[in-house]
Amino acid sequence: MTMGHMKKFGSFGATLCLLILAVSATVTQRLLNVPLYETAGRLWTCKWNFPLLYLLTDYRVIITCTVITVLFYPLYKLYGVLFLPMDRVRNLGDIGYIPEGRMSMKEMANRVRRQRATGDLPPIYPNGWFGLIEGSKIKAGDVKNISLLGLNLAVFRGEDGTIHVIDAYCPHMGANLAVGGRVVGDCLECPFHGWQFRGSDGQCTKIPYSEKVPDIAKVKSYISDEANGYIYFWYHAEDSAPTWTVPRIEEIQSGDWVYRGRTEHYINCHIEEVPENGADLQHLECVHAPLITSGIDLRNMWSALWSFGSHSWTANWETNPPPNEHIGTLRLTHSMNLFGKAFRPVDMDVTAQQIGPGIVYLTFHSPIGSGTFVQHLVPTEPLVQKLVHNLYFQKNLPAFIGKFFLLGEAIQLERDIMIWNNKRYEKKPLFVKSKEDSQVAKHRRWFSQFYSENSPRLKFQRDTLEW
Repeated sequence: MTMGHMKKFGSFGATLCLLILAVSATVTQRLLNVPLYETAGRLWTCKWNFPLLYLLTDYRVIITCTVITVLFYPLYKLYGVLFLPMDRVRNLGDIGYIPEGRMSMKEMANRVRRQRATGDLPPIYPNGWFGLIEGSKIKAGDVKNISLLGLNLAVFRGEDGTIHVIDAYCPHMGANLAVGGRVVGDCLECPFHGWQFRGSDGQCTKIPYSEKVPDIAKVKSYISDEANGYIYFWYHAEDSAPTWTVPRIEEIQSGDWVYRGRTEHYINCHIEEVPENGADLQHLECVHAPLITSGIDLRNMWSALWSFGSHSWTANWETNPPPNEHIGTLRLTHSMNLFGKAFRPVDMDVTAQQIGPGIVYLTFHSPIGSGTFVQHLVPTEPLVQKLVHNLYFQKNLPAFIGKFFLLGEAIQLERDIMIWNNKRYEKKPLFVKSKEDSQVAKHRRWFSQFYSENSPRLKFQRDTLEW
C-alpha cells in the first residue's frame, strides 16, 4: 500500500468519525446540556449545538470510532490488494548489499561504491530511445525536471497536449526552466526573466523587455515520442537522427491489456550489464531457480526450508535480422515444481524483445492470464541505472492476478540487483567453449552498435562516489 493510499485512508477514517459525532449530537438530548464548569457552588450549564468537547471525553464514542476503524482498515487493505495498482520502489541502499557490523544498508552501499573495482568500462551512455516518465504523470500545462544520461531536461506538455523535451537551463542567466517555469501555449517560460522557448525547436519566441529576439537565443530541443503510456526521447552522442521508432503494443493500444502497477529500482552498475542478463542462460539456474518465497538475499535463498519447490527455465537469445538489427529477442519458458510435481497455473511462455539499449517488451502467456512488462532502463548517473517495469495485464481478469506476476518479477529482479551492485565489469571475460558463454559474447557484440565515436566515457574521483 502506498503512502498516498494511507493518507486517503486516514482522511476517510477522520471523516467517518466526525459523521458519527454529528449524528450522535442530533439524536442524544443529553448532549445538548453539557456541564462546563462549576463556580462558587453553582452549576453553570450551556447548551451547545456542537458538543465536541464532551464527545472527545465520552469513552463510548471513542470505543465506537476505534472499533469501526479497526474493522474498516483490513477491508481497505484488502481493497488495495485486489483492485489498486502496485507501486514498488527500491532506492540505492534499500537492497542488494550485505551490511557489516553496525553499518546501515546505505552506509554499506557507499562503502562498496568507493572501494569496488569498476573494471575497464565501455562508454557509459549508449545511443537510442530512452524512457523518461509515465505519460499520466505530466498533464497539459505541467513541466518536470528530469536528469539522466548526463543531461538536465525540462519535459513539458503543451496546452494542446503535445510533449516537448528541451535542455533545462535558460541561456540568458542559467535558470532552470523546469523549476518554476510556466507552460504558455507550446512554449516554456523561464521563471527568472520571462523568456519563452518553443518546445518543438527550442527557439526563444519572446523576451518581455526586448522588441527583438536574437536568433541565437535558443535551447537544445530533443526528438520525443509517447507510446504505450510512456514518454521517450532520442539520445545520440553524434546528434544523429533516429534510425528506428518505438514500437506500439497492439493490446495496450486497443485497451485489451490495462495498467496493473509498476516497480522502480535503482542499480549500481554499468548500463550494459542489465540487458546482458537476457543472454546469460546459466545465471537462470544459479540465481532464479530457488522458490520466490525464499526471498532476495542470495545467502538465504538455498535454505532447506524452501527446498520443496523450485523454478525451471529454458531460454534462447538471438539477434533480429535487418532492418530490425537494433532488436534482440529472448524466448523463455518457465515452470514451477512443488513437492516434486509440476504446478501448471504459473507455467509461462515468454518473449522478451530488447529494443535498443533501454527498452524491453517482456510479453508472457500463462494458464491464468497474459500481459506484458514494459521495461525502461536509463542511466541517472554514470554507474547508477533507473529500471522501471510497467505491467499491462488482461482487463477481464482481477487486478490481483496481474500483481502476482509483477511481485514475482520484482523478487527475481532484486536477486539480480545483489549481483550487479557488487560486481565489476569484465571487459575480457574468461569464457569457456560453451553455448552459455557464447551467447553472452554474442550479446556484447550486438550491444556495441549503440556506441559511437563521441559516446562519453567515465571520468570520476573515487572519493566523491557518495549520494
